[in-house]
Amino acid sequence: MARMESRMLELGTTAPDFTLPDVDGNRHALREARHADAYLVMFICNHCPFVRHVREQLAAIGRDYGERNVAIFAINSNDATTFPDDSPARMKDEIAAAGYTFPYLIDEDQSVARAYQAACTPDFFVFDRNRRLAYRGQLDDSRPSNDAAIDGADLRAALDATLAERDVPGEQKPSIGCSIKWKAGNAPSWAG
Repeated sequence: MARMESRMLELGTTAPDFTLPDVDGNRHALREARHADAYLVMFICNHCPFVRHVREQLAAIGRDYGERNVAIFAINSNDATTFPDDSPARMKDEIAAAGYTFPYLIDEDQSVARAYQAACTPDFFVFDRNRRLAYRGQLDDSRPSNDAAIDGADLRAALDATLAERDVPGEQKPSIGCSIKWKAGNAPSWAG
């Protein structure tokens, strides 16, 4: 497992638009959620122990904030050829097992991960109603190797502040997880 921190994209950055398929072939576009009060874009995958550690909390955030007019998108950018546990068929299994209520999308050419400078799974980005980056960082202090509560405290505080049209309070700590599994020759220069 190659442990990596998120790159901490500059606050205020406009959310890169995307149109991606879900596991059933339905296409989802960020711009189609134009009446959202906030946007949450998460880069996750099926096999990463960091994601597996928090997947119940991800599902809970999906339920809690989807009802509060937050447009939520989870994106799998891993190379499914090299990592078959991240294939669309396995993504469908993961949706059912985890109870995800948000679209879980396939970034086959990894262009969306590159546009967001996503570096790890999980990697979280919260945008305000104008699609300006308000938060990028960790879910909470929990890791598979510690006993910290898996409560989504950092991400939930960021979503609450963004919905209230306030600045996100406190330090924004980078997310830590497995590096995105880039296709041969596709890794950006900053990916190490």
